Amino acid sequence: MARYAIGDIQGCYDDLRALLDTLHFDPEKDRLWLVGDLVNRGPNSLEVLRFVKNLGKRAISVLGNHDLHLLALSQGNRRHYNNTSLDAILKAPDRDELIDWLRRRPLMYRHKKTGFNLIHAGLPPQWDARTARARAKEVEAVLRGPEFSDFCQQMYGNDPDQWSDDLKGMERLRFITNCFTRLRYCDPKGRLGLREKGAPNGRNNGFMPWFRVPDRASRDDKIIFGHWSTLGYLHEGNVWAIDTGCVWGGQLTALRVRRKKGLKPFRHPCAGALKPGQE
Repeated sequence: MARYAIGDIQGCYDDLRALLDTLHFDPEKDRLWLVGDLVNRGPNSLEVLRFVKNLGKRAISVLGNHDLHLLALSQGNRRHYNNTSLDAILKAPDRDELIDWLRRRPLMYRHKKTGFNLIHAGLPPQWDARTARARAKEVEAVLRGPEFSDFCQQMYGNDPDQWSDDLKGMERLRFITNCFTRLRYCDPKGRLGLREKGAPNGRNNGFMPWFRVPDRASRDDKIIFGHWSTLGYLHEGNVWAIDTGCVWGGQLTALRVRRKKGLKPFRHPCAGALKPGQE
């Protein structure tokens, strides 16, 4: 059995299938770990969502910011609606089934046998992986419960920008959500720099990549994440970044996860649905 962690797909269904063909993926015995952002911007979000859903337990997908954007749209929150790439899902006959399936995806997944953790974006320096999983479960319970629609109306925003155990209500949920689905940069004290999106270049307004904060609590935890196409593929210490910008004409990356051998990346070149600067 092979396990493959795959970077942000963002509706690029043909590229996903081409990569799986390259890997000789066998759904009867192989498994996929998807770092989120299954949908949005690319041309075939509906097909991606149906395909992954139909894989059942053979695929694990954590939630990304674009997946949450779809959930918000499904509940009538059009605050950040700026393209039509999700309309096919919202108008599909199986829309409700797909939305219900998506809202039940985790924010974080840990594979006990290999010790790897799968997230979409990042972790603040105060959390180790065990703490992060507990925080993730708080939001997952809301997404799967009766407060789902209300959460979708209030989830957008950059505040609060720093963790405190005293945070409550929507402020607590929003901070947790922003870390798992939007975080790239923070400062050494854990203040989130959510407006910083480019590659690390020494000119990031005093912020640093979340995984380079000195003595972060999760430094001994193995973490695979996506979300950061301008960073590209990176293996540094116990972190692996695998968003290589498929929707922008980069690559779709799969990382074969093995317990006793080094992790091996595979890449499929993508035509790209968008150019940098487009939405």
